[in-house]
Amino acid sequence: MPDKDITQISLGKFQVGITGLKAAIEELQSRQGRPDAEIAQALLEKLKHRNYIPDSAQDQYGKAFLREFKKALGEKVEEERSGLNIKILGSGCPACDRLAQSVMQVLMDLRLPAEVEHVRDLQEMHDLGVFGAPALVINGEVKAVGQLPTKERLKQWLREMGPQK
Repeated sequence: MPDKDITQISLGKFQVGITGLKAAIEELQSRQGRPDAEIAQALLEKLKHRNYIPDSAQDQYGKAFLREFKKALGEKVEEERSGLNIKILGSGCPACDRLAQSVMQVLMDLRLPAEVEHVRDLQEMHDLGVFGAPALVINGEVKAVGQLPTKERLKQWLREMGPQK
């Protein structure tokens, strides 16, 4: 059963599978309230024997483990911002296509890198909590449903949600 405990975590722009993270968090939950560095180090010590964690990336892994620890214990944490993930939702109608073109144009104007996906599957749209089209989701946040936002509004959202580097 422990081998089935694989959790995907965000490390920069990558998703990494970590074996044993849930069990390690359960084991260390009594340390809630202790200094963050202590918790991150304890998680690293527990997990490095079952996972490949390069020495050069231990700080990054420690921060990611700490973020997952806090989330598991119900604490509010800010997700790591590694870029823009944009989903345009709609079956391929002219309005959906215009939204996709507008988003691409604004990304080019702002010179922002982004992962852009056009979701046409109704079930996937419903899973995202969206029941109208066209719709726009940026980094998991629904920004528009049933309307075409102006390019200025798109620019504002993309600047707010974009990478902070």
